[in-house]
Amino acid sequence: MPRLVISGTAHELLGDLITIGRAPDNMIVIRDSSVSSHHAQLQLVGETYRLKDLDSTNGTRVNGIPTAETALRFDDRIRFGAVEARYEPEASGSRPLPQLEQIKAHPAESSAVPSGFANASPFPRQKAQKDPTRTAMFVGSAIVLLVFLGSMIAVLMMHAPKL
Repeated sequence: MPRLVISGTAHELLGDLITIGRAPDNMIVIRDSSVSSHHAQLQLVGETYRLKDLDSTNGTRVNGIPTAETALRFDDRIRFGAVEARYEPEASGSRPLPQLEQIKAHPAESSAVPSGFANASPFPRQKAQKDPTRTAMFVGSAIVLLVFLGSMIAVLMMHAPKL
């Protein structure tokens, strides 16, 4: 059964039209000076309640937003003037989680690539390129580096102190 929790007190919502306010003729009476005599009403529409502000002095807010009329949802925070309330819909309307089904895995019949299979990558595959100019430059750079290192070792050996 849906209910409205106001200041820790749960009010069961039993009728199709529920009035809320400070006056004693309301179905839910809130004794607070910030609440109007006939502040708001809850009307059952289908399976949910609609909240309607009855032109109250200090207004009605749902989840911090001023509202004239709105459908209430699970755990909505309602403010009548300065009084906080929370809407809790019927718990029996909730459904249990579905049962897990056993998934049967079947191994592949063969691991060969099917005929007509194309690469699924959006990027083209780079082809191995044989570039003789690039190879010659790499080999030439390696020779120059070896000659440089050899000459540096020779210079160091000439100036090394004799033991």
